[in-house]
Amino acid sequence: MKVVMIGAGYVGLVSGACFSEFGVEVACVDKDANRIRELTEGRIPIYEPGLEDLVRDNGKAGRLTFSTDLASAMVGAEAVFIAVGTPSRRGDGHADMSYVFQAAREIAASLDGYTVIVTKSTVPVGTGRRVSEIIRDIRPDAEFDVVSNPEFLREGSAINDFMRPDRIVIGAETERARAVMRRLYRPLYLIETPMVFTGLETSELIKYAANSFLATKITFINEIADLCEKVGADVHDVARGIGLDGRIGRKFLHPGPGYGGSCFPKDTLALVRTAQEADAPLRIIETVVASNDARKAAMVGRVLSACGGNVRGKAIAVLGLTFKPNTDDMRDSPSLMILPRLLEQGAKVRAFDPEGMNEARKLMPEVEYCGSAEEAMAGADCLLLLTEWNEFRALDPRRIKAILGKPVVVDLRNVYNPAEMRGAGLTYTSIGRPNGHPTEPA
Repeated sequence: MKVVMIGAGYVGLVSGACFSEFGVEVACVDKDANRIRELTEGRIPIYEPGLEDLVRDNGKAGRLTFSTDLASAMVGAEAVFIAVGTPSRRGDGHADMSYVFQAAREIAASLDGYTVIVTKSTVPVGTGRRVSEIIRDIRPDAEFDVVSNPEFLREGSAINDFMRPDRIVIGAETERARAVMRRLYRPLYLIETPMVFTGLETSELIKYAANSFLATKITFINEIADLCEKVGADVHDVARGIGLDGRIGRKFLHPGPGYGGSCFPKDTLALVRTAQEADAPLRIIETVVASNDARKAAMVGRVLSACGGNVRGKAIAVLGLTFKPNTDDMRDSPSLMILPRLLEQGAKVRAFDPEGMNEARKLMPEVEYCGSAEEAMAGADCLLLLTEWNEFRALDPRRIKAILGKPVVVDLRNVYNPAEMRGAGLTYTSIGRPNGHPTEPA
């Protein structure tokens, strides 16, 4: 079986590599000639654990190839996946569908025989219908079906999510298209992965609804954390107490500086806009979007408070820049809101991240980037932990105290034990735990 993946970015590259691991012949097509050259030479333009080995091994086996020529790649393909970006459109928050619709036009020009056209990108309800109309207008004689097959990949664990998913969602309206998709996902069917077959609109909405619900859980526990600080409760015990209820579940109940990344911010906003246009406003999700934006901004106040109300001329050591560990993705990371505001307040920001600094430099060139956590902390007036990379978890509180210029730590991921940090002589600020704020100036 042969398939084409249009878009060699995060979703397209991971999906293409994983399909090739199933034994499928996969051609990844992208207009970015530099990216295709890098991939052909075995260089991976994104950081995702295990992806480099997967691409290299399947490339050597001849199952995974890269090209800028869609027409030649589509020869003999039974399915063509659209896995291009759908970023938030400037001004109104709608998903920008220009790349998806352009891909549809190019597919239409290259169709030869029955083909299943699959939207893998996260797209608003109604996109599948529009893709079908575009192709039918260009090629009224073509034999094809449009299918929705949303991805549910978490950055940092995407390969495992693809190989051992909770479910596969397929929106298809003909048995012929469903048969192609069943054959493609047969290895997952054999391990009894639930297959949800539904209509186009339902499949498209499932993806947005899932991400918006998870974003709601994050926002909920963040607001509960704020309440915990006011009443002297511990948010981690609250999260455990409610998470053990099977109806709620334990995941996505960890407090922090707000959600970021390539999915939750744009998907919640796009769902809000879709609902408003359909005259069925989603008030809960609207509040989630507003609360999350406000939370990122509020984190600056925690740093100011820990530093005695003023950071002018003070060195702030920042550990972690990406929106989560095990990725180099900086999209909508809380650091992009927090660090510029600290700089505006006159702080000197020194940062270290194991994988995200190349991307961060493009977005925040005024930050000083360091080669290690210790270099960032050396002589600093405050340590700010923004991303919970494992190597930061292992830092010794006594060592932190010895390296810092002033013993002030603001932990926005609750990585450290408050008693141990205070026992080492550190003024420690965390989220949603008793005495989470400093009780006296540093």
